[in-house]
Amino acid sequence: MISKLLDRPQRVALPILLLLVGGLCGLPARADAQTNIPVTIHNHRFTPSEIHVPANKPVTLTITNKDATAEEFDSSALKVEKVIAGRTHGTVHLRPLNPGRYPFMGEYHSATAKGVVISE
Repeated sequence: MISKLLDRPQRVALPILLLLVGGLCGLPARADAQTNIPVTIHNHRFTPSEIHVPANKPVTLTITNKDATAEEFDSSALKVEKVIAGRTHGTVHLRPLNPGRYPFMGEYHSATAKGVVISE
């Protein structure tokens, strides 16, 4: 019945379109999906203070600041500076890192807010 409603070009295009859409729906999920790591700031300290990430893969840090005051996630080794207001959260996107240790600190409370990203 549908073929009677469609003219010749549409009858040819419709099955091709259905095959393409069906094929795309069957694709597997990306195996290299970006890793998300939750980090908390509380009492001017990062938890975890030692963050392990896979080498040569991009990573996102979701940082929740439970303190009333702002803190800055700062790292010259990671080339990142991100201010996170008190009682909010923010994200830090890390580029793929070579294996190694990458220190970071809280710029506003550097005596207590310290940590390291370890890429392995």
